[in-house]
Amino acid sequence: MNKKLSSIALFCLLSVIFVPLLASADGLVPCGNPGQNACGLSDFFVMLARIYSFIVWYIATPLAVIALTLGGLFMMISAGNPNLMGLGKKILYAAIIGLALVFGSWLIIDFVLKAIGFTGSWSSV
Repeated sequence: MNKKLSSIALFCLLSVIFVPLLASADGLVPCGNPGQNACGLSDFFVMLARIYSFIVWYIATPLAVIALTLGGLFMMISAGNPNLMGLGKKILYAAIIGLALVFGSWLIIDFVLKAIGFTGSWSSV
């Protein structure tokens, strides 16, 4: 029961943090609104770039900072407990690897877009 209660509390805390960010995510689709031009293929790539930027900067980075903080906190309060020290190290390693994957995914996306012929600048959106 205690584990279920803590997971509910964590969900509520993350909801309080991320729901306002999701609500302010307007402007992801650059076209098709009343008074705007119809959407084209380049607008699709602009939308994908905006979604990618939103995920990286507003979701992945804050979660990684929280994970790095928790991992460091677990290591500091372990007081010789090898299980808690190991848990802190696992959290730190997972957060660092996750950040490397998220920011390294830019290379993969850039390569795929250039391979299919997209010549615009998607990373500055």
